[in-house]
Amino acid sequence: MNKIYAVITGVGGYVPEYILDNHELSRMMDTSDEWITTRVGIKERRILKEPNSGPSFMAVKAAEELFSKTGTKPEEIDLIIVATTTPDYVFPSCASIIADKLGIKNALAFDLQAACSGFIVALTNAASFIESGKYKKVLVFGAEKMSAITNYNDRTTAPLFGDGAAVVLVEPTTEATGVMDSILHTDGSGGSHLMQKAGGTVYPASHETVDNIEHSVYQEGQYVYKHAVTNMAGVSGDIMDKNNLKAEDIAWLIPHQANLRIIDATASRTGVDYSKVIINIDRFGNTSAASIPLCIWEYEKKFKKGDNIILTAFGAGFTWGAIWLKWNY
Repeated sequence: MNKIYAVITGVGGYVPEYILDNHELSRMMDTSDEWITTRVGIKERRILKEPNSGPSFMAVKAAEELFSKTGTKPEEIDLIIVATTTPDYVFPSCASIIADKLGIKNALAFDLQAACSGFIVALTNAASFIESGKYKKVLVFGAEKMSAITNYNDRTTAPLFGDGAAVVLVEPTTEATGVMDSILHTDGSGGSHLMQKAGGTVYPASHETVDNIEHSVYQEGQYVYKHAVTNMAGVSGDIMDKNNLKAEDIAWLIPHQANLRIIDATASRTGVDYSKVIINIDRFGNTSAASIPLCIWEYEKKFKKGDNIILTAFGAGFTWGAIWLKWNY
């Protein structure tokens, strides 16, 4: 029996129309375009302004684009995985809301939370489901409304985050393409350095937690930066070494868009030419689990069948990892 591989057969994406640029941020707080650009490489980010809307709003638009491009029908989908840290509600799942809005009635749908590493963890899970033979058409989303948990009085974190969503369709093939390998890690000892302190069951919402602005992103920047550089760059090199891939074998490197200096370090570790490193952090900021699929969405037309692509991410948890992907079309 031929081995089953999981391949991406289509992609869709969506970013909100509203652009929050550094100049507007500098009128909101003590910062400047120069300060933000030199430290993290971000010029602007998209913010979802539609009232009473969450990640599902953007995810549905991304999926509608994918359906239109690929000719896929809602009734064909049998599994939905949504990587998100900012779901519409604690429950029901964002995935179930998306399924309902898209008219998908025959699929298992669930959310997956691995922070900024969410998409690569979700894609690895989707590949396992496909390889098992149980599912044939899987939607894997990265969808985030990071503006909802951003403290716009905190100059160290407010410039970082933006909103957006993207989705890939994953299907089986017997051709040796698609998700070829992955390496995923977790080190829970890093959890307290990057987190949302309140809103869970340990510290439920209260007047005190709201007054203390504990429902937004808390980050110890230097500590997180040091570990992100070491681990994201390291695992990118590890997956190449494991599979005997040289820098010249890699067509594209797609790193999580957290910080331009982290991206630079990852490119340096892999030896991949900088012209092959996909970057959109300058326009979208850090969209957490949505950042890698948004890169795939934007650059889809540049990919060629057989291209070796490395996806790599680091996020809260700490979670980090890399995927070796061989493009299928």
